[in-house]
Amino acid sequence: MKIAVIADPHFHDINYRQGVGVGEGAAIRTLADTAASTRVFNESYHATRALLDDIVRRDISLVVVAGDLTDDGQQSTMAAATALLDDYSRRFGLRFVATPGNHDLYAIHGRHQSKRFLNADGSHTLVTSDPAMAQGGSVERIVSDEMYCGGYGSAIPVLGAYGFFRRDGDLHWECPFGTDDRLEARTFEIVSADGQTIRRMIDASFLVEPVEGLWLLSIDANVFEPHNGDLDPALEKSYHDSTDAGWNSMLRNKGFVFDWMTDVTARAKGSGKRLIAFSHYPIIDPLNGTSADEARLLNDTSFLRRTPNPEVSRVAAATGIKLHFSGHLHINDTAVFRDGDDFLVNIAVPSIVGFPPAYKIVEFDGERLDVETITIADVPDYDAAFAHYRIEAARDGVSAAVTEADSHADLLSRHLTEMVRHRYLPKEWPQDLARLVPKLTLGDLDAFAAMSQPLSVEDAGAIVGRAQYASGTMAALPLFEVIVDWYRLRKGREIALDFIDPARIAAYRLTAQRYAAGSWPRGSLQDRFGSFLRMMIDWLDSQPSRDFSVDLATGEVDRNDHLGRTVRRQTGAA
Repeated sequence: MKIAVIADPHFHDINYRQGVGVGEGAAIRTLADTAASTRVFNESYHATRALLDDIVRRDISLVVVAGDLTDDGQQSTMAAATALLDDYSRRFGLRFVATPGNHDLYAIHGRHQSKRFLNADGSHTLVTSDPAMAQGGSVERIVSDEMYCGGYGSAIPVLGAYGFFRRDGDLHWECPFGTDDRLEARTFEIVSADGQTIRRMIDASFLVEPVEGLWLLSIDANVFEPHNGDLDPALEKSYHDSTDAGWNSMLRNKGFVFDWMTDVTARAKGSGKRLIAFSHYPIIDPLNGTSADEARLLNDTSFLRRTPNPEVSRVAAATGIKLHFSGHLHINDTAVFRDGDDFLVNIAVPSIVGFPPAYKIVEFDGERLDVETITIADVPDYDAAFAHYRIEAARDGVSAAVTEADSHADLLSRHLTEMVRHRYLPKEWPQDLARLVPKLTLGDLDAFAAMSQPLSVEDAGAIVGRAQYASGTMAALPLFEVIVDWYRLRKGREIALDFIDPARIAAYRLTAQRYAAGSWPRGSLQDRFGSFLRMMIDWLDSQPSRDFSVDLATGEVDRNDHLGRTVRRQTGAA
């Protein structure tokens, strides 16, 4: 039996109407907001349909959703997203089993949301659930409860059909608290770090057997820890956002879930059940051991803040679940953790609204799990918002480069370029390096590596344009484009090779070899670029992440080139 695993569709209903929109029935988010985000917004409407259509074409009926079904949990969006899934269930027999993401709900009472929608002339209207939200640069402000993101008590019932409650036909259903599926029976106490504030929170984890012999373990890894001194459980600021908390906070605050996982695993093994566990957050380091280099190059980043520490992985591996699927980071990755005889494989599922747009198909084969990654490259009406973007760009001067895309996948690749320009370089990179990037080429990096004396950023200006050897014909390649490829590999691993010229990959390997052969003091320019290139090569040579098999007895991950890909040529390793 084949199972589809999707993550982070972030569905936005472009048909939402609250007195706004560029045309009849249209509600288009601004291009400016899209360029500043880690995902596209409007394109999710057609991309989610294309994703579900692809699943239907492959005659798959069981779909796991690893969180963030919705844009930001707005009441209107929740209603539209669940209506879409329910429609596919009725028409095609799809069964969805989900876990909540950090964008689907918030703590006990929820939180306000505010979104800007384009008008016909390129201006925008602010629609918000918060009466105190300022209008800002919008030409109009509309206050609507439909924009409010609910808490557990209101959001989980909306998602209830996706495994959160027992349904007729299920062969087994339970949660960490027993077999009572009422939300009031599924609560635990969570305490602030200073021990002074105690809140009772819902945990929405569950185990379901939808078909004979298959157990799906949905783990609610959202954790909303109260702030010290919190006095009002209804305020958003009273809690630590779950976005960066993930499994690190799970270990501190939801130990009972680990105990339950251990018990479920033992019972699954004893009764011969196949077990697939999933949550919204990665359970082991998705950076493939490059965290130290990332910290060395970029200091504190969102990836580092969201990386589970080794103790989390050790405790999770000891539960015996062996396999775990995650979303959240919008990356394509396979990571393996080992501790003695224990192992754990985390399979990170990409989003269809971030680069690369893809999902996973999994199937048990004896003591192996086969995993196939499907890219959703072509989406009908992927360009539905382009005309509106161009009007906005002409009015406000934002870049409309994404409107030159010839496919959904190309759009997301271009969106990543804009993210590097407007988000990653200004916000994550050290300012001295970010200022230097536009002046350099790959050949300049080669020249730096050829110098034994350590260089500073200030020294670099005098060296730009010197002998450029190892990168060959790629010497003139702007460093900015190298960095975009770096992010493509960081997010896409093997899938990124579809978007990067093999000649570039070969040049990157040559340049990385030069840095690997040298040694410079920590903090020097060569040391920093050495970390940058070392990470790139680690991602190129990481665990198979596209089409592979996992040995459930040993945890070994083997590439499965049944699609005829010439992997060694594409990675430049031949």
